[in-house]
Amino acid sequence: EFFRELLENAERSLNDMFVRTYGMLYMQNSEVFQDLFTELKRYYTGGNVNLEEMLNDFWARLLERMFQLINPQYHFTEDYLECVSKYTDQLKPFGDVPRKLKVQVTRAFIAARTFVQGLTVGREVANRVSKVSPTPGCIRALMKMLYCPYCRGLPTVKPCNNYCLNVMKGCLANQADLDTEWNLFIDAMLLVAERLEGPFNIESVMDPIDVKISEAIMNMQENSMQVSAKVFQGCGQPKPAPALRSSRSVPENFNTRFRPYNPEERPTTAAGTSLDRLVTDIKEKLKLSKKFWSTLPYTICKDERVTAGPSIEEDCWNGHTKARYLPEIMNDGLTNQINNPEVDVDITRPDTFIRQQIMALRVMTNKLKNAYNGNDVNFQDTSDETSGSGSGSGCTDDICPTEFDFVTTEAPPVDSDRREVEASATQPGWSLQTLLVVFISLVLQRQWR
Repeated sequence: EFFRELLENAERSLNDMFVRTYGMLYMQNSEVFQDLFTELKRYYTGGNVNLEEMLNDFWARLLERMFQLINPQYHFTEDYLECVSKYTDQLKPFGDVPRKLKVQVTRAFIAARTFVQGLTVGREVANRVSKVSPTPGCIRALMKMLYCPYCRGLPTVKPCNNYCLNVMKGCLANQADLDTEWNLFIDAMLLVAERLEGPFNIESVMDPIDVKISEAIMNMQENSMQVSAKVFQGCGQPKPAPALRSSRSVPENFNTRFRPYNPEERPTTAAGTSLDRLVTDIKEKLKLSKKFWSTLPYTICKDERVTAGPSIEEDCWNGHTKARYLPEIMNDGLTNQINNPEVDVDITRPDTFIRQQIMALRVMTNKLKNAYNGNDVNFQDTSDETSGSGSGSGCTDDICPTEFDFVTTEAPPVDSDRREVEASATQPGWSLQTLLVVFISLVLQRQWR
């Protein structure tokens, strides 16, 4: 929403200042400038817009309009004006403004759009992973950890912290494998955030865009005679306009309209200078989310609503009785759960859905790296490894498509010796599944709030 408001304010600022400065000449040609902002908005919201080509077209169209205004004594056909536009790069009628603005706008918009898309992808990966159903082995382990103390007559005794860790590491083994790609994604997001704070800050580029375009128009006016002479030489001598039009005093008419402006008259945008604060706040949240998936079991198990806490090692439920939990804590990730004493984990069958989220993060990380280097990112591409398409917008879920719309795969078939476990996942088991999802969702909300 911030970037959307920034574009709207920049367009409003240009319109207000140009109406006061150039009067009817601007109003008669305002669609050239309106189209510029329409295309910028379309790019930001994920449209298939080539920024460099779009900006080149803007300056070519502006040259055509300006050329007619500084030479009202001639009649120009469409073919002649097309010839005029071809001289934009050669003549540099607007000075060095188009080149500088092209670099600034492309870098700023690429960084802003990709950064917002990165936030969208990160949020959706986290939301999707938080809804992955626990395995039958996880449900059984959760039931033993949370419900069995009641059966043993120990309703007030909470699970031991280390016991909880082994249970959660087994339940979240696939999620922990997200960590490597997640950390690379966060690092890439922080890199692009630097672009939002540096010289290609979209706010510092868009805020004075009206001033820069007006400077370009002034350059065109000052060099009008040389530009016209070279165009006539290259495109031919145009035909005179009707007598009424050619009798006007051209330089006087033009100069009275296209006069220098007072920068102090320029309206202030509502966006202000809040981008730095916004980016700083997001960067802090991104840094806190590093190693999120590998530390998730620790985050859940230190919650006093779940366990007795790390400091209480004797008076806690160890899965069998009220005593110290002796087994060692497992390392993170799927392959390290082969000897997990609490959760039966099949390390040969990674969760397909979570692997898709890993791929989504990998694709987004590559796009972020390209954006950091100033290379445009096409969000309409569909990766071979994934399904769905996306946009570069910061839209809400009900308005815009997301980066990846994965189809949830069915759970792998359960071996015959595990049917008894699956059968036990009746209503109490599913309440445990809900509990696990709630735990993860609470943690996610704290990180992304």
